[in-house]
Amino acid sequence: MKNDPGSGPARGRGGSYGGTPLFRLAGFQVSMDLSWLVIAFLVTWTLASGVFPSEYPSLSPLDYLGMGIACSVGLLLSIVVHEFSHSIVARRFGLPIGGITLFIFGGIAHMESQPRGPRAEAMMALAGPLSSILLGGAFLGLHYIIGGNAPLQLRGVIRYLALINLVLAGFNLIPAFPMDGGRVLRALLWAWKKDIRKATRIASTTGRVFSYILIGLGMLALLSGNLITGIWWGLIGLFIGSAARRSYRQMVLRQELSGEPVRRFMQADPITVPPDITISTLLDDFVYRYYKKMFPVASNGTLVGCISTAEIKEVREKERDSTTVGDVMSPCDGSNTIAPDEDASRALSVMSSRGISRMVVADEGRVVGVITLKDLLQLLSLKIDLEE
Repeated sequence: MKNDPGSGPARGRGGSYGGTPLFRLAGFQVSMDLSWLVIAFLVTWTLASGVFPSEYPSLSPLDYLGMGIACSVGLLLSIVVHEFSHSIVARRFGLPIGGITLFIFGGIAHMESQPRGPRAEAMMALAGPLSSILLGGAFLGLHYIIGGNAPLQLRGVIRYLALINLVLAGFNLIPAFPMDGGRVLRALLWAWKKDIRKATRIASTTGRVFSYILIGLGMLALLSGNLITGIWWGLIGLFIGSAARRSYRQMVLRQELSGEPVRRFMQADPITVPPDITISTLLDDFVYRYYKKMFPVASNGTLVGCISTAEIKEVREKERDSTTVGDVMSPCDGSNTIAPDEDASRALSVMSSRGISRMVVADEGRVVGVITLKDLLQLLSLKIDLEE
């Protein structure tokens, strides 16, 4: 599980980062990406069809299924505790956390900026595995206490949750960035070399090497006929390799943008739409003509809101001829609007964390430009090409 500085799942209109909001915990919004259903299915299938029948042969198929589902729910809550620990420590170091999202390979605590130093990085990274070790110990203790006095199904679930939390801790401590162990490695390299960029490059390389090892193990497992194990190792390896590259690129771009004003990268004189046109007109004359997902809404040059495909989709097709842009547009705030003299790295953080590709640039209430994620990523591509 990893802390994610400004990247990862999109933040929805409800204020959660990706997926479906589940609940709030100590001020943090916990959400579930739909990809979590994949991991829930795989865990339930693996346990109900293989693990539990071999360990508890006296139970029925329905028992195995119920135990598998209970373990999936327990795993979800265990990952919430893991990511919550990251978030609590980050808050103590003064780093804002936008939320926690559960997704296919675990969870993300969305940090909205980089750690300020190697000590903060190491403490935040270690908090997750430590919480998993404590949870695993607690489940082991509970399994010992209840002994043979509880139903076999309950004992099996508790035993599995103890095991999975200890495995979760051990796996995350492997020094492969961006997993927790890789972040500890980066913190050590950062303290040694006094350069977070070099430290991140080395740590991300270890992450990619580890991903190749996992993919290789997955291929060997498939060739030996172990389908489930092969799928697990292969998918996890692909994910870690992709995450390592993405994390390094995010860090490079953030450094390049730091201290640079938004006006340097914005597109001046953007296309604006009036608030009194209908959604049908907006689609025909703007969206399908200019192929943009978001437009600033302006009246006599004054910014009054923003309209995106997210708002358009909420209007039923039969109502688009009678609904105006002004009826459904979003207000102007820090989630879609930025000043021309603001730091460009902040624009990157907002767009990455909220899953949007454009922000309106406004100066004293007037539209002066648009900054796009595409333009910023082109800068990143040039920088990375020059380094490699």
